[in-house]
Amino acid sequence: MTRAVLERAGVQVQNCTTLAALADELAHGAGALVLAEEALAEPAATGLTQALQRQPPWSDLPVLVLARQGADSRVVAEAMDSVANVTVIERPMRVAAFVSSVRSALRARNRQYDLRATLEGLRLADQRKTEFLATLAHELRNPLAPLQTALTLLKRKRPGPDEAERHYDMMRRQVDHMVRLVNDLMEISRITRGRIELDTAAIDLQQVLRDAVELSRPLIDAAGHRLQLQLPDAPLPMHGDGVRLTQVFANLLNNAARYTPPGGHLVLAAQATGGEAVVSVRDDGIGIAPEMLDTVFDMFVQASGASKAAQGGLGIGLTLARSLVELQGGRIAAHSAGLGQGSEFTVRLPLQATPAAAVLADAPAPTASRRTVLVVDDNRDAADSLAEFLDAAGMATAVAYSGAEALELLPGLRPELAILDIGMPGMDGYELARRLRQHPAGRDLLLVALTGWGQQRDREATAAAGFDHHLVKPLDPDALLGFLDKISR
Repeated sequence: MTRAVLERAGVQVQNCTTLAALADELAHGAGALVLAEEALAEPAATGLTQALQRQPPWSDLPVLVLARQGADSRVVAEAMDSVANVTVIERPMRVAAFVSSVRSALRARNRQYDLRATLEGLRLADQRKTEFLATLAHELRNPLAPLQTALTLLKRKRPGPDEAERHYDMMRRQVDHMVRLVNDLMEISRITRGRIELDTAAIDLQQVLRDAVELSRPLIDAAGHRLQLQLPDAPLPMHGDGVRLTQVFANLLNNAARYTPPGGHLVLAAQATGGEAVVSVRDDGIGIAPEMLDTVFDMFVQASGASKAAQGGLGIGLTLARSLVELQGGRIAAHSAGLGQGSEFTVRLPLQATPAAAVLADAPAPTASRRTVLVVDDNRDAADSLAEFLDAAGMATAVAYSGAEALELLPGLRPELAILDIGMPGMDGYELARRLRQHPAGRDLLLVALTGWGQQRDREATAAAGFDHHLVKPLDPDALLGFLDKISR
């Protein structure tokens, strides 16, 4: 009768004539239990109670006990003490009240299943994050080891210019590698927080692809790969951020080069179809397992065994690529016939009906004009090396290792430009900038903030403190000279 009532209400029911049969059904999962009070008096009820007490943390199976009317029942009281989620319904009962109680129990049970899915997702995310942090530590140690070795050799051997130049080139490569790792992390952080800003303009996607090939060419050539370009004769005009799209396609080409054994074949193809630019990057490398295709763009996910083949990297490049493509109205997909059968990544971006604006040629390499510069940083090595570089570029420099020391130097030095670190102990860069602006010798001073923080709110904070410009560490020396030449003009 109970089963008939619940099935008319749309509830799936499984009848069990014994508690042993009930325990067997529980192993397959259940939304709720409905028990007659008399069943709780059976010896087998102890086994049921133990099974309910062994539930995982997320589970709290609802138990509805149909009890006799009248005096309190000892077995019901014991059940309520030993099993937390018990609802007692007296007989005789109204059908509507009973159905309502069962539906409420099932809704609560569904929320528990949702919680289980959430906990499982958090567990997987935590596992991926742990693996990611281990990969990050490993990848940061890789460039640190040769840097440390080269520094030791330079100090002990005092090599000649030719031999020293080889060490310097190696150190620069390792520093560039570390900068790339940190930049990837910062990009992911900005995207996930919604802080990234696009600099969109009319561009030719063909030029973007050529720039991406130029960026990836050293990695492709080093592996001995053959890169085949299949680009249309006509331009691919669109409205987008050329720098970010170059980053996307260079990332895809770098991935193809890393995950393909030496001497492989890479193809970069593009075509216009249905108002879209369709760009594909194909390789004959290690491929992607079918079960990984749906998750290969997720944060902290790396295909099994891919980290060894990648020859360096954090496994977040595809996450970054997908986010940047979607921010510009496009979409990206991965295809692979399976492990060992290569991969293909396809990017679709909306095209414009009108031709893209011509890309301006790069300006000639700038040279910094001579000026007096004050460098302020509590990190002595950072301050001294920057001052030495500016000195070599023909500038007159002075160094202060604290805000107080900078204020002491200001009246006699009267610099035209001050480059200030932000995160200094005591008087930080914000406070120093305010005090410099209040001093007669600093009112017309050009103030440049130098910091590891580069999000929009950080730039707003430096502007509010009186800074004219905001530079992010680590500085590229050539870019710094270009920046100084630009502001002098």
